[in-house]
Amino acid sequence: MAAKGKKEKTSVKRSAYFTVSGKTATPSRRYCPRCGPGVFMGEHKDRASCGKCGYTEFKNKA
Repeated sequence: MAAKGKKEKTSVKRSAYFTVSGKTATPSRRYCPRCGPGVFMGEHKDRASCGKCGYTEFKNKA
């Protein structure tokens, strides 16, 4: 139970990060180049960032 005024964190299911086509599952998000496979980068409006190490790649505005 969360304290008054605080939200509880909910974790995303691991299956949400993959798309299944036939017998193969391909990742729908990018892996972090520093941390390696298994750590996905978060997709934001203007950037992609790793929640583990903080690595950030900014998207082009053009």
